[in-house]
Amino acid sequence: MPRRHLRVRAAETARINTELAELRSRLEIRTEWPADVLAEAERTASLPRLPELDATDLELFTLDPPGSLDLDQAMHLARRGSGYRVHYAIADVAAFVTPGGALDTEAHRRIQTLYFPDRNVPLHPARLSEGAASLLPGERRPALLWQLDLDADGAVLLADVRRAQVRSHRRLDYAGVQRAVDSGAADRQLGLLAEIGKLREAQEQARGGVSLPLPEQEVATEDGGYRLAYRAPLPADGWNAQISLLTGMAAAELMLDAGVGLLRTLPAAPESAYARLRRVARALHVDWPDRMPYPELIRSLDPGRTADAAFLNECTGLLRGAGYQAFDAARGIRPPADPGHAALAAPYAHCTAPLRRLGDRYAQEICAAVAGGADVPGWAQEALAEMPGLMGSGDRRAHEVERACVDMVEAELLRGRVGEDFEAVVIDVDERRPHLGTVQLREPAVVAKCDGDGGGSLPLGERIRVRLTTADPATRTVRFAPV
Repeated sequence: MPRRHLRVRAAETARINTELAELRSRLEIRTEWPADVLAEAERTASLPRLPELDATDLELFTLDPPGSLDLDQAMHLARRGSGYRVHYAIADVAAFVTPGGALDTEAHRRIQTLYFPDRNVPLHPARLSEGAASLLPGERRPALLWQLDLDADGAVLLADVRRAQVRSHRRLDYAGVQRAVDSGAADRQLGLLAEIGKLREAQEQARGGVSLPLPEQEVATEDGGYRLAYRAPLPADGWNAQISLLTGMAAAELMLDAGVGLLRTLPAAPESAYARLRRVARALHVDWPDRMPYPELIRSLDPGRTADAAFLNECTGLLRGAGYQAFDAARGIRPPADPGHAALAAPYAHCTAPLRRLGDRYAQEICAAVAGGADVPGWAQEALAEMPGLMGSGDRRAHEVERACVDMVEAELLRGRVGEDFEAVVIDVDERRPHLGTVQLREPAVVAKCDGDGGGSLPLGERIRVRLTTADPATRTVRFAPV
């Protein structure tokens, strides 16, 4: 879908900020820091526990959205014979957080960083998350440094992790990296990022894994207001994601071999879900031959084509059921019978964003101990059993916040326009009540419910004109009807 940048007027911005504050209050989200937490953050930021290994000579770089300060990861890429060596540094939050201390207790309450249009509500105080623990360029930092050796096809030959002091040399963003690669101006490391990223995508394909190339609906700030836009991921996003996924899969294998760990899992979707998708494909005139595997079909689609985009939207249903699984053989807690992540077609662990997710610190600590031949620290082992439930609740709250924020800005953008007509694409239809569904406007970048009021089925995947029937910022409700 085409992008449209549409700002909220100044008065509306002030109203949205008030509503966002009320939303945080209703959801009981902690926005203030207790004095003992801030005091501990200040102390530990000044005196982090630095490891002996000095790897500051590695010319690491970070790759994040513009303006990001909570930088969890930095990488260095090199050739190794006919293959490659990837160094991936991950912020070592445990160098600053004492188990059972004020920072640790507060992190267990917050679980993960929450993102609002007007502000972030971080997992750790900014003194750490955007300062002393962040892998900011030019700064010496404690990190968990992964070494991942790959063969000429991008398959893993060796995976190891050690605590080390590191220094990032450059802070890059996706658009800048993409421009450099596309123009032929990429330096050696960025050229290798594209090369290794594509090889890892081919590895994913060979495993039977699949990534959905869906445009994301996002709220952004601009000139003191808010706008909604559809952001299509760049190839550079995918290459960067493949390095993170590579590390998460290596961490999962390390923990499974040791019999203790925390996995991010996704069960295989039932056959009924695939049968439904085949019905949707027929309705959208998406060619899905009987013998074509689902991942191969996804890679053949063009998200710029409306029918394909609608089908990809339906495929997100296969991702429901993702969660966390803890295991500890020493305590009689076995790994799940199927430890895999269905979308990746491999076991996987969240371990690369400890500044933003609580569970990543635990996965990191286990991996560091196992790789170093040491016992897993008691504080990490003892908390494993509660981690899946805790992280699950954090995921639910983050999704609730994200949806509420988008709904709020959508309603504010459309306030006062009830009765107007818009161009839209039907991206979802209720199978039991086909007059009900979801439409995606061409402009502004709004996704909302559409009610045909029993007057016939909505045409899935087709362009239609719809009329705005409800736009209520107070209830964060937007509704359309076919014209």
